[in-house]
Amino acid sequence: MNNPRESRPRICDYEGSNYRTEFWEGKGRDYEDRVERIALRRLLPDSGRRLLEVGAGFGRLTNEYRNFGQVVLLDYSLSQLRYAQQHLGASDRYLYVAADAYSLPFRPGSFDGATVIRVIHHISDTGAVFRQIRRVLVPGGTFILEFANKRHLKAMLRYTLRRQDWNPFDLKPVEFVELNYDFHPDYIAQMLEAAQFETQQRIPVSFFRLASLKNRLPTNLLAMLDGWLQHTGLLVTPSVFTQNVAVGSSPNNLSAPTIFVCPDCGGELAHDGNILVCRSCSRRWAIRDGIYDFKAPLDE
Repeated sequence: MNNPRESRPRICDYEGSNYRTEFWEGKGRDYEDRVERIALRRLLPDSGRRLLEVGAGFGRLTNEYRNFGQVVLLDYSLSQLRYAQQHLGASDRYLYVAADAYSLPFRPGSFDGATVIRVIHHISDTGAVFRQIRRVLVPGGTFILEFANKRHLKAMLRYTLRRQDWNPFDLKPVEFVELNYDFHPDYIAQMLEAAQFETQQRIPVSFFRLASLKNRLPTNLLAMLDGWLQHTGLLVTPSVFTQNVAVGSSPNNLSAPTIFVCPDCGGELAHDGNILVCRSCSRRWAIRDGIYDFKAPLDE
């Protein structure tokens, strides 16, 4: 049996990592968390039926999606999803899915909202991921994307002073560490348009992402100032949030009895206990303690 995953781009895997405790909790990033929530709240729609959170990790931002009836947390790491499950609980409101963003295991038009926050900087083929997200969104669905901005103020100053080699004004993404990319805002705009998204808003975020400032000034003050500056539209920050709307014609399966399909062939899935069996290619996918595992079929 052919393995379509062999041709997919490299994937950044946080399996088994302590991302929550080593990067976020107690690590001086309260400011970043606060300003990202400010931007996210501005861009989220007032209501929605089902939202897909790509790269949900341990569920840091999941409580912001309270306006949606159901939230699907998707991540490549089972260990991150297990913590999110422990934190958020098991209910019909949350679904936990282990899969990669290059081959989403959902039928077309299953969602009217999607977010990708602090994820796209690990993606080498942004166009492929954007097309996957567009496929699973209904027309008019909202896609909120955050990306690492290569044209931020510090990078421009360093390039001008010849303290870095890569050009922040060049549209090509820069891979500064393996599977860690910064993107030019215009490059992201082009990729979104090619994937049938219309960008409604772009918000600069994290104006004060400097340890010297965060260690000297109160987080509340920095977050308030950042919230004001987000209205300026000055895309010179290390992080940029965009609000995009799915355009063009595509199916609407928000009311379908199940959202899952085989990620390898798109075939319908049948339940066999804690296993999902594809009726087309016969691949079998596990459900592990309430987490739908589409990382690799049981047959391999």
